[in-house]
Amino acid sequence: MRQRGPHPLRVLLVLVTSLMLVVITMGGAARQANAAPPALIVGILHIGSVTDGGYNQAHAEGVRYMQKMLPGIEVIEVENVPESADAERVMETMIQRGAKLIIAASFGYLDPALNVAKRHPDVKFEHPSGYKLAPNLGTYWANTQDGFYLMGMAAGKMTKTHKAGFVVALPVSFFLANVNAFHLGARSVDPQFETRVVFTGTFLDPGKEATATNALLDQGADVMAMIVDSPITVVQVAERQGAYSVGYHYVGVQKFAPKGWISGLAFNWGPLYVRFAKAVMDGTWRSEAIYGNVASDYLVIAPFGPAVPASVVRQVSASKQAMINGQLRVFMGPIKDNHGNLRVAEGQVLTDQDYGKMDWLAEGVIGQPR
Repeated sequence: MRQRGPHPLRVLLVLVTSLMLVVITMGGAARQANAAPPALIVGILHIGSVTDGGYNQAHAEGVRYMQKMLPGIEVIEVENVPESADAERVMETMIQRGAKLIIAASFGYLDPALNVAKRHPDVKFEHPSGYKLAPNLGTYWANTQDGFYLMGMAAGKMTKTHKAGFVVALPVSFFLANVNAFHLGARSVDPQFETRVVFTGTFLDPGKEATATNALLDQGADVMAMIVDSPITVVQVAERQGAYSVGYHYVGVQKFAPKGWISGLAFNWGPLYVRFAKAVMDGTWRSEAIYGNVASDYLVIAPFGPAVPASVVRQVSASKQAMINGQLRVFMGPIKDNHGNLRVAEGQVLTDQDYGKMDWLAEGVIGQPR
């Protein structure tokens, strides 16, 4: 998750004591004093920059879509908010300015959002990938493992060396599940496929990401994947060395590496944010844990690059449909880990709940989760 599964909170060196709350309206201008009040004021806070080409930009563009589809909504948006008491202060300021829906768009904002929600029962909160609910706080995310399996299939069809490199922020369960899903997808079309993993220890460090990518390419990988906040560094380094890449989080990553682009798993948060805003405005909002999949309109496969043959596009699309129909399950046994231990027995199928406990890497993945 960012896909955010449970992981240690990160500390970003960001000055927030003088954060300015930027009000964005449909026309991009502040409301005139004599204009009608907004139909709804929505606050959203981000852990990073909304131009990161990844996690934060996907959320920001979801809000832009919401504004486009629901004229009259006003947005208060703040970037670079640490996962700390600063997040609470930012949310409190948003509420003082009239926000009735707050999107706390980072895993580490969950407890701050719960604290603020308790103090303001008339305000609704939404949190991506959270694992706790409150009467006025809901959560949302999606099964990314299915999407990574499809990206693995595409990588397996495009590789010439039978090797991929995977740059991952942290060895947490849901990320390991994504790596394993990618690898299983690749092996479904290329039984010789090998996935090498490097953990950077942080969600955003272009220097570490470049070093890891170069090291993996030097070891023979000709396809790169990543689970970090911004995929830009990985895809650009890969393209400079003549390798392919698959992206994550944001649908528009292709522009950063057009020649080496295969495809990507992306979040299209706009339709879901429209749903949240409408529910708040018409009084039908309720606290729930929303968990989508590749059939959902907010989890999409990004456009394929020009180097990808039509036959590969058709094969991936057919597999996606098989997932939707229940005919293809990613973690169906037998599956061994990279130490030879049987992890999923023949006929057994892992569930979404199992992904949160995964502490192993699949057979053929080079790397250690701990």
